[in-house]
Amino acid sequence: MQYRPFGKSGQQISALGFGCMRLPIIAGDSSRIDEPEAIRMLRHAIDHGVNYLDTAYGYHRSMSEHLVGKALQDGYRARVNLATKLPTWLVKEAGDFDRLLDEQLQKLQTDHIDYYLLHALGAERWPVVRDLGVIDWLEKARADGRIRHVGFSFHDKFVVFKQILEDNPNWDFCQIQYNYMDVDNQAGTAGLKLAAARGMGVVAMEPLLGGRLVNPPEPIQAIWDSAPVRRSAADWALQWLWNQPEVSVVLSGMSTMQQVEENLVSASHSGLSHLSEAELAAVEQAREKYTELCQVPCTHCDYCQPCPNLVNIPRIFELYNHASMYNILDNVRKEYANMPMETRADMCVTCQECEDKCPQHIPISNWMPIVHDALKER
Repeated sequence: MQYRPFGKSGQQISALGFGCMRLPIIAGDSSRIDEPEAIRMLRHAIDHGVNYLDTAYGYHRSMSEHLVGKALQDGYRARVNLATKLPTWLVKEAGDFDRLLDEQLQKLQTDHIDYYLLHALGAERWPVVRDLGVIDWLEKARADGRIRHVGFSFHDKFVVFKQILEDNPNWDFCQIQYNYMDVDNQAGTAGLKLAAARGMGVVAMEPLLGGRLVNPPEPIQAIWDSAPVRRSAADWALQWLWNQPEVSVVLSGMSTMQQVEENLVSASHSGLSHLSEAELAAVEQAREKYTELCQVPCTHCDYCQPCPNLVNIPRIFELYNHASMYNILDNVRKEYANMPMETRADMCVTCQECEDKCPQHIPISNWMPIVHDALKER
């Protein structure tokens, strides 16, 4: 296992972190974790050098922390840096901070959390917890020993990310969605570099974009096949992240022992600034080719919202583009079917109000029946 400095904490963290959001389950029920197999996987990873485990209050319908607590018995707790997250959406009053943290400590069977995050901060949730005094509370919890390092996970725009950093100069680390397709999305590369410049550790989540980068369509696979080094599509994505010194640890949500083994091998080959110019060029080519496969030039600016008929235009185009870019039409159809009926493409009445607002000049009303026909259940 390779190890990397974790910001100003001074700690050395394994290049690979184990994300406990996609543990093996029974009968498709995310709350029924296959405990023997999950514990075997976690302990195997720790035995092979992984020292960063990431869970959260809500993972596996609030069962992940219970499982992790069991897995860390028999001396394993002392061998890892344990991260979990405060469910910010459940905070209604200041007293909830202590109540939730104490509940998590009990479930995890530990007296402290090494890396404690405010979960899924963004423009909506950050002002709520901030104004309830969460910054002072984090410092008190740090002082009494229940948590050791404070941070947050993030899913919003860069301007919001920057504001959160400015509101609290005492953040130790952050967790951002980051991969070679998300360089300009959410916090993006700008957020990565800004946090690192402040001495913060940066945890990269969704390194494979929820699995979308694992089984690429033929045009992308052709790029990997002609690259100067032979790697799996997943390994290309992981090595691109590890190549960047600002990335402290790459989280992977592993569901099978095979995935654990493959990721351990990838991590053992990782390094800072270790990719050649030709290898970096191959990743850039893959990014450009994926972009070319995008069918609709929607930038998710949301200028078209709200639709007077409630159609969720940005989400519809996002699903349609992902189906063609990542070769996941069946999965996308399921996601489309789960959208509220009133927000789907077939609810468009072609009023064209959205087209007057679209800076990309997309003929939205023409696309809606095409998209609905492609994504509707068969």
